[in-house]
Amino acid sequence: MTVERALRLMAGLVILFSLALAHYVSPNWLWLTAFVGLNLLQSTFTNWCPAMSIFRAMGMKDASCGTTQ
Repeated sequence: MTVERALRLMAGLVILFSLALAHYVSPNWLWLTAFVGLNLLQSTFTNWCPAMSIFRAMGMKDASCGTTQ
């Protein structure tokens, strides 16, 4: 799995989890959803987020340009 795919997987799971918590526990969990969304937005422009650094430290590789999957 590449860093980019792992990042999308983690972001999607955190968003779904926070939405479930907001529905069943407290609407304040929507702040986590907003944080993930803003982090994804800033990573679009900077190509960096903390999770990418963690995934790279775990040994995941970046996607190569020009490959199809």
